[in-house]
Amino acid sequence: MYPRLLQLGHIAIPTYGVFTALALIAGLMAAVFFARRTGVDPNKIWTLCLIGISTTLVAARLLLVFGHLDVFRQHPFWVLGLTDVHEQWVVAISGFAGVGAAALYALAEGLPLLRTLDALAPCAAMAIAINRVGAFLGGLDYGVPVALPWSVTYTSRIAALWYRTPLGIELHPVQLYDAGVSVGVLVFLLWWMRRSSRAGEVAGAWLFLYGFSRFFLSFFYAGSEALPISELMAVLGVIAGGVLWLRRTPGAEAP
Repeated sequence: MYPRLLQLGHIAIPTYGVFTALALIAGLMAAVFFARRTGVDPNKIWTLCLIGISTTLVAARLLLVFGHLDVFRQHPFWVLGLTDVHEQWVVAISGFAGVGAAALYALAEGLPLLRTLDALAPCAAMAIAINRVGAFLGGLDYGVPVALPWSVTYTSRIAALWYRTPLGIELHPVQLYDAGVSVGVLVFLLWWMRRSSRAGEVAGAWLFLYGFSRFFLSFFYAGSEALPISELMAVLGVIAGGVLWLRRTPGAEAP
């Protein structure tokens, strides 16, 4: 596919990095829009998102440094600029750090937690869809081998170098499956927001639906093991979504 979007002299612009940036920008803009829809201060939502994203990125780089300390000592700028290392434990811990920092800010500012989550749920679905398209184009997070009419075969040596993508092998386009699921969930959330009467319903729906689908999609991603971190997080998402639905706040009417 197209792991390298542009080449400016000695600087390569990765396709996945560009799509990830687009996903973050789209998510931030959507967060402001949905914050107004749910009656949450859009300025505080904007700040909350920036804190969560910044904490996640910094935590991921620090974990990479400590996890590859010997390499960092020899090539510090190379490690700090890595876009092809997506170890599950790094993603999980940095993600939890970002969510924790955002939650602390929400509590400090007195943001209504459930309505804040409702505003962020469709933004997350949108951002994941865009990110997964970028992963497909770049060859990142490729699927397991399969012989189907819609299989994808990567031939770029850059994808093999950056993301260790196998070349010349038919693979499941699982990144597109993931993107399609997120688009479907986003459409459902937009439809449900017009009918929702309780705070927490939209966030609960996203956690349950995406967690449920992500659990089964994880078996199509290459390198799946027995209950890896991604599957465990999917299960936790389903449980959290179910809890939000079962413990919807009767007095917290959505605008």
